[in-house]
Amino acid sequence: MAAGARPGGRGVLTDTPSDAAARAATSVDAAVTQLMREEGGRVLALLAARFNDVDLADDAVQDAFLQAVETWQADGIPNNPAGWLYTVAHNRMIDRLRRAASAIRRLKQAAPELVRAADSPGYDTDGSETEEEVLVIDDREVGDEQLRLLLLCCHPALDRDIQVALTLRLVGGLTTPEIAAAFLVPEPTLAQRIVRAKRKIRDAGIPLRIPEQLDDRVDALLTVLYLIFNEGYLSHGSETTIRVDLADEAIRLTARARSLLPESAEVEGLLALEVYHRARIDSRLNGAGELVLLGDQDRRKWDLAAIGQANGILASALARNVPGPYQVQALIASLHANAPSAADTDWSTIAGAYARLEQLDPSPVVRLNRAVAVAMADGPRAGLALLDGVQGLEGYHLFHSARAELLLRAEDRSAARTAFRRARDLAPNPAEQRHLDRRIVALGEA
Repeated sequence: MAAGARPGGRGVLTDTPSDAAARAATSVDAAVTQLMREEGGRVLALLAARFNDVDLADDAVQDAFLQAVETWQADGIPNNPAGWLYTVAHNRMIDRLRRAASAIRRLKQAAPELVRAADSPGYDTDGSETEEEVLVIDDREVGDEQLRLLLLCCHPALDRDIQVALTLRLVGGLTTPEIAAAFLVPEPTLAQRIVRAKRKIRDAGIPLRIPEQLDDRVDALLTVLYLIFNEGYLSHGSETTIRVDLADEAIRLTARARSLLPESAEVEGLLALEVYHRARIDSRLNGAGELVLLGDQDRRKWDLAAIGQANGILASALARNVPGPYQVQALIASLHANAPSAADTDWSTIAGAYARLEQLDPSPVVRLNRAVAVAMADGPRAGLALLDGVQGLEGYHLFHSARAELLLRAEDRSAARTAFRRARDLAPNPAEQRHLDRRIVALGEA
C-alpha cells in the first residue's frame, strides 16, 4: 500500500501532522492579515479616543496582532476576530497604564519632586479602568472616531509628508512598505517619519477631537483620502491588484468629510472623482486577473448608478464656482465615464482640462497626463514633445510606459522597447509587471 494511503480506500493521500500544522498556520496568517486590513484602524481609533494616547493605542494593537498569531494557531480563529482584537488590545493598554501608574507611585515615594507633573491627562494613574470584554464592534460604536484620528494626523503642527504617512498608517491600515510605495521613498525613511510624527503628537499634547476650524486641515485631509483610495484602486504593496475595501473606506471617509464641510467644493470634487473610479473597478481586471486598460474595458460592467451619483456630486461642486484640482480631475473622469465608447471620448476637451489642472497643480505627474491626452487628441509626436519637457519622473514607471506607448504609435519600436523595459524594472505591482512583460514580448527581440 502506498505511503499515506487510507486502508481500503482509493489511494487518497492524508495530511501528515506537519501538513496540517502548516495549513493551519497559513490560515491564521491570512486571517490576521485580513483583520489588520479591515479592522486595525477602527480598533486603534476607538482605543486612541478612549485613552487619548495614539502611540500607546498603536503599540497595543500591534501587540494584539502578534498575540493573535500565537493564540489562534493553538486555539483556532475566534468567531468574532474584531471583538477579540479590541478586547486584547484594550487590556494591553490597561496593563501598561497600571504598570506606569505603579512605577510613578514608587517614584513619588522615592523622589516626589521629580514627578509633580507626571500624571497623564487622558486616564487615571491608579489603574482604575476595568478590564471589560468588548466582543462586538459596529459602526455605531466606532462613530466618528476614525475621522477624529484622521484630523489629528492632519494637524498643522505636522509636516505634510508626515501627515499623510501617519494617516495612511493609523487610519488607512496600510503597511509601511505600501505607504513607501505610494510616496516613492525608501521604507526606512517612511518608518522614521511615522515614529517622529507619533512622538510629536505625544510631546505636544495634540488633542484627539474634531476642531471647529477645518480650513488648515482640508488640503492634507484630501491628499490622505485620495492616496488611500489610490492604494485600493491599484495596490502597490500587495499581491492583490485591487483592494476594494480600501477604496470603499476612502469613499466613506470622504463622504463623512463632505458632511463636515458642506460648503467645500473640493471635498465634493474628490468624492465625485473617487465614485467615478469606483464605478469602473469591476472592469479593470480580466478573467485571468490581468489589468485591462481604460480603452479596452467592457463598459457594460461599469456601474451606471454610481456614475449618475458622481455626476450629481460633481454638478453640485462646479455650481459653487470655486475651481480646484480635485474638481478638474473629477471633470476629466466624468468625460471618460460618460463616453458611450472609447472612440467617443472627447480627448480635446480632456487635454484642455489637463491644461487647466496644470495651472492649479503644476506637478510633473499632471504634465505627464496632459502629454498623454494631447497625444490622443493631436497625435503621438505632439505628446512626445510635451513629455520631453517633463522633469522629475525618471524613477516613475508610468512615465516610461506612457513614453513607450507614444513611441510605439510614432513607429519607433526600438526606443519603445527600451522604455517598456525601463518601466518594467520600476513597476511595483505584479499585475503591472505582467502587463509590461506582454508589451515587451509583443515587440519581439531587438
